[in-house]
Amino acid sequence: MSSEMTRRSFLKTGSLVLAASAVTGPTTLFNVSPAQGAATLPFKPHAFLEIGADETVTVWVGQTDLGQGTHTGLAMVIADELDAAWDRVQVKMALAAEPFKDPQWHAQLTGGSSSFRHRWDLLRTVGAAARQMLLAAAADQWSIPVEQCVAREGKVLHPDGRSLSYGQLAAAAGGRPVPAQPPLKAAKDYRIMGTPRSRLDIPDKVRGKAVYGLDFTLPGMCVAVVARPPRFGATLTGYNAEAAMQIKGVVRVVPLDGRVAVCAETTHAALQGRIALQAEWSAGSHPDLNDDSIERLFAAGLKQPGALAKSSGDPRQALAVAVQRVERSYRLPYLSHAQVEPINCTAQVEAERCRIWAPTQGQTATQLTAARLTGLPPDKVEVMTLPAGGGFGLRGEQDAVIDAVLLARAVGRPVKVVWSREDDFAHGYFRPAQHARIHAGLDRDGQVTAWSHTVAAPSVMSRLMPQAVQNGIDPDAVNGIVDMPYLFPNLSVHYVPVDLPIPVGWWRSVGYSANVFTVESCMDELAHAAGRDPLQFRLAHMAGDSRPFALLTLLAERGGWDAPLPAGRARGVALTSCFESFAAHLAEVSVDGRGVITVHRMVCALDCGTAIYPDAIRAQAEAGVVMGLSTALHERVRFANGGVQTANYDTYPLLTMAEVPEIEVILAKNTGKAGGVGEPVFPSVAPAVANAVFRATGVRLRDLPFRRELLTQKAG
Repeated sequence: MSSEMTRRSFLKTGSLVLAASAVTGPTTLFNVSPAQGAATLPFKPHAFLEIGADETVTVWVGQTDLGQGTHTGLAMVIADELDAAWDRVQVKMALAAEPFKDPQWHAQLTGGSSSFRHRWDLLRTVGAAARQMLLAAAADQWSIPVEQCVAREGKVLHPDGRSLSYGQLAAAAGGRPVPAQPPLKAAKDYRIMGTPRSRLDIPDKVRGKAVYGLDFTLPGMCVAVVARPPRFGATLTGYNAEAAMQIKGVVRVVPLDGRVAVCAETTHAALQGRIALQAEWSAGSHPDLNDDSIERLFAAGLKQPGALAKSSGDPRQALAVAVQRVERSYRLPYLSHAQVEPINCTAQVEAERCRIWAPTQGQTATQLTAARLTGLPPDKVEVMTLPAGGGFGLRGEQDAVIDAVLLARAVGRPVKVVWSREDDFAHGYFRPAQHARIHAGLDRDGQVTAWSHTVAAPSVMSRLMPQAVQNGIDPDAVNGIVDMPYLFPNLSVHYVPVDLPIPVGWWRSVGYSANVFTVESCMDELAHAAGRDPLQFRLAHMAGDSRPFALLTLLAERGGWDAPLPAGRARGVALTSCFESFAAHLAEVSVDGRGVITVHRMVCALDCGTAIYPDAIRAQAEAGVVMGLSTALHERVRFANGGVQTANYDTYPLLTMAEVPEIEVILAKNTGKAGGVGEPVFPSVAPAVANAVFRATGVRLRDLPFRRELLTQKAG
């Protein structure tokens, strides 16, 4: 978004001069305010869409561009129902505003793979309503029934071959009422959705015109870095402001609650000023906290009964009479978001207005945070969302927003708060660690008769959405277990909260990221105990007419589950069901004498309903494989001396290009409601690899990241 974009100019173009249209039905549309006068505005029947006399179709979006292609996909849905000419379509990022709030969550945010699945009906209705208005305007000019008119490629066609372009019809269409329930296209009539399209954001990024948060500047802006406690619960006991002010370019040292900021003309000066501060801290609340003490606390949690999250049948009795009983435990570590672009936020605070520029995933939260800090009403806080260099959930946090607003008010000039990479690792909100224990029973036919699952993990929801924690259950902590795709007659799920000072937050696919690993690993162990093929074993525990059954069958057929393998290789499989989509992964691996795992091939089958933007979906699936392998093979946050020990990528290694396997993506044919993509394609990667390693070596890997020494011992 251009730095010159202001709320005044935004309103002047009619982008947010909106009034709720009095319509019935599930979708609320927004009409241009009659106060502006239709003649002064482009054709703008909804907050999301406007058509200019120059034929330009502008789609306004409220979702953050995290690099996943969402902006292009959102435009494709509207443009298809509109029957627009794709080469006339552009996308613009809207300010934080009511029309752009998630219709289910009532907040403007990007997460939970919700961009399409929560707006599927809304987006289509926006395009279809505009199309009907244009058709009606043309029919009036030609004095023919609207049913005789056809919309195609940005034009309305007359039966005799004449046509009027959307730009020519814009003024007349803009004066018509917005249809409440316009007819939507049948899937067979889609011309844009499901087809290859160039991403609309790529040209600006290739040309270096896209302005990310770290690149953003304002006249008179200073840069700030903040010294934060190096240990959990530590308090600031002293610092040398005079030494910091001696650094060339430092303009102010500002103490904040429990931390201190250095504001400077440049990022380098601010960082040098922070070093010169020589901030001193107390020992903290948990000075002896380290990896070993954390492990002991989680292990102790598994011995607790926990709160009952789900129960059906009588698992205890079923286990008592089972022909075979299997008990397994799994361990997963804390993970960093490790996104490419460090956290940042720019704020400008004036007497009657606060302006924020940030690559945020939580526009409404940012707006409310700034309103609380400044005392301004939320509509006086303008949130300009910048492109983000990755996020995975972290960019919804408000720490940088708080600091930027407080500092901008304190110094009386715009302030950009910047985190270093070390700040990101030391002060992030981590994916919760988890220990899990599963007791399962099999009957004489090798069918699961009982499944008892206990999870010990910190609670994310207790901090972010405490009202969602009911009866001691954090719903995120048990996602992927209480809603697993398998049918067991006797099931119990218990949750034990683990209380630690380590801050936890939403991380890609939230609870599914951990629980799918434990469920899919144990399903493989049960298949082995039953002497069954692991893929067929899974199918035997699902409804034959279900989407996961069909997807796993598709993966087996197209992925070559039963095909011959080169010597030394083995295959493993795993399944994910989350965010209204289903994903399954097939891994082909080998393990050498040093215990090194090589993943040669990964196949991802995905059923996400209507595949709106196949190119972006495949890219997301490939990225899910890369990230899944990275967490399986390498990633783990370390702790020591009461704080985070991991400092940078040298101690938090990521998957290298040399480790990326051949990746194939299979999209299931489905014309139903669009489901999530970015999160479902991640969770089943690691268990598919672990299951393949077992078939190759006979060694079960029940901890993440995989412990190579277990394979070395086997090889030896």
